[in-house]
Formats: sequence, C-alpha cells, structure tokens
Amino acid sequence: MNSPADVGRDKPGPYGSPTLVADAGERAIVDRIRARIPAAPAEVLVGIGDDAAVVRPDRGALQVFTTDALVEGIHFDRRYSSPADIGYKAIAVNVSDVAAMGATPRVALLSLMLPDLLALSAIDSLVDGLLEMAAEARVAVVGGNITRSPGPLVVDVSIAGSVRPRKILRRSAGSPGDALYVSGTIGAAAAGLAWLQTDEARTGDAPDAAMDACVRRYQRPEPRTRLGAVLGRTRAAAACIDLSDGLADGVSRIAAESRTGAAILADALPIHPGARDWFSRSGDPVTASLEGGDDYELLFSVPKRSRGQLRGAIREARGLAVTRIGELTSDPAVRLVRDGREEPLPRGFVHF
Repeated sequence: MNSPADVGRDKPGPYGSPTLVADAGERAIVDRIRARIPAAPAEVLVGIGDDAAVVRPDRGALQVFTTDALVEGIHFDRRYSSPADIGYKAIAVNVSDVAAMGATPRVALLSLMLPDLLALSAIDSLVDGLLEMAAEARVAVVGGNITRSPGPLVVDVSIAGSVRPRKILRRSAGSPGDALYVSGTIGAAAAGLAWLQTDEARTGDAPDAAMDACVRRYQRPEPRTRLGAVLGRTRAAAACIDLSDGLADGVSRIAAESRTGAAILADALPIHPGARDWFSRSGDPVTASLEGGDDYELLFSVPKRSRGQLRGAIREARGLAVTRIGELTSDPAVRLVRDGREEPLPRGFVHF
C-alpha cells in the first residue's frame, strides 16, 4: 500500500522532462492550469492572466462571497479520494455555501498550495475534477494563485455569487413554530468514509451497490444549487444552512442564530439506506447519521405562511426529496425525540 505522499506521483519522465511540482516551476504550472480552463463568459471582463479578475455584477443583485479550504489530512486523504475527486469537492463545498444563502454561484478563484513531490499529472486531474463540478454549477474559474507547501496539499476555493435583495436566506431568520426540512438523505458520506477506512476497502474489495453510493457521496458531494436558489427566490424558507458538519450541527446552529430551540423526530430522519445498514452493524444509525459530516444537504425552516411556496419550490427541485424532520421551538433546548422520549441532540462534527 502506498503512503499518501506517494499517491499520484509519476516516475521521472523521458529526457528529464519535469513530472513533479519541484521540477516544473511556478510559471509552467500556472500555464498548465490555464490551458485547461475554458474561455470565460461575457460578464468576465478580465480573467486569468492579470493581477486580478474583473467581473460585471448582475444588475440589481447583491454579491455573495464564500471561501473554503480543503487541507490534506483534515478534509481529504489521497488514499481515499483521487485528485479529480478532490478538485470536484473543492468547488462543490463552496457552491453549497452559496446555495444555502439562496444565491446563484457565478465565478470562482482557485489557490493551490503544492508539495514539492506532487506529480504534475495529479494537478491536471485535480483541475479536471474541479472544472467538471464548475461546469455543472455554471461557475467560471477566473483566477487564483499557486504557492509551495512545506507540508500537505491545500486546495482553497473562493466563489462569488449573486442574489436579489430580500431573497437572502440566513441562519438567523427562523422563528418558533417554523417547520424544519432537510433535502436528500443524511449519513451517506460518513458511512462511505468509514467503509474506505476498513481492511476490506484497503484490500481492493468492491462495496455493494448501497455502500458504493455512500462512497461516491463522500468523494463527490452534490450541492443543492437549484433548491437553494428556488427557496430564496420564492421566499419559501426563512432560515437555511448547508450540512457540511452534520445535521445535528446544522440544527444547533440555526437554533442558536435564530434564538430558538428545536425538536427533531428520530423516526422522520431520511437516513440513506446504505448508511443505516452500515451504522446498524456497530451502533446507533440515528446518532451516527446526525453526527456525520460531508452530507452537503440543505436544512431550512419554513413558516406556516410559506407552506404553499414550499410546495412550488419542491416541484422546481426536479425530484429531489425534501423531508420534514421537526420544528423550531420557543423552548431553547435542542433535542431529539425518539420513541416518545426526549434526549439531547448529538453535537455533530467538531473541528477543534
């Protein structure tokens, strides 16, 4: 088994041609990346090649900015994710943040902190995966930076989006009595990562279909871009957050920012079938799915007056499941209701 540092390295090229970051130099790497990026859309007045990009804003819209860095050893392991998966995820997690604000992503900046021994072919694959997700989200990559890293590979993406005034979704806009909904399913990414860390996965055995879907969810999350934009445009939702650190974390954050409590119904949770099966083997699938991160679903609150708008938003989401899982409460406690009994909601993923 290769160590993480060896994964993606090339053998020396013929006639001494550079194959590693240390051999290529900054300008050659920038040119290599630039050659893979498609032409910018008309709203990009100045793209890659100058000190900064210049983009024409949408008329009458507000600008939305987010940034997220993926650090090797913290957010990904090259034993479990290919360079293309890492690039794809780097865009996806930022698109998810923009979607949670009810906004539409538009342009992205890419910064790479590269170890000397990283293969140039790995950079090619990383950029290919990044551009695949960018194309799906209709995001133009308009610039960035590269620098040397003395340690891990770091992929840092910033995205700018746009949203109309009064269409912004915020974590703090919930009220007691709002119903809480979550898109898609939860727990799959955490189960997929757990399986990748097993001896079974390391020996090259293939997962069954349900677990394979969990692995793919971990490696290539699906940001709910359309749903977020529709929830904002129709004002179907009040508060919203994306689930990077787990559903339990998302519920707690909305409740804290909205100054409410929350009651979550264990029986209503849309746990992915593969995750439920996996976590049932060694413990409680409800707790594990609430705590697991990397779902990148949307959690949002809906006031009673907006239930009609929500039905329209769900129709526009093109088949994406949306499940009611509880409500915000005037009681400040954040709790899980299971088998008629209340218990504290788990904490979710904690970075520090």
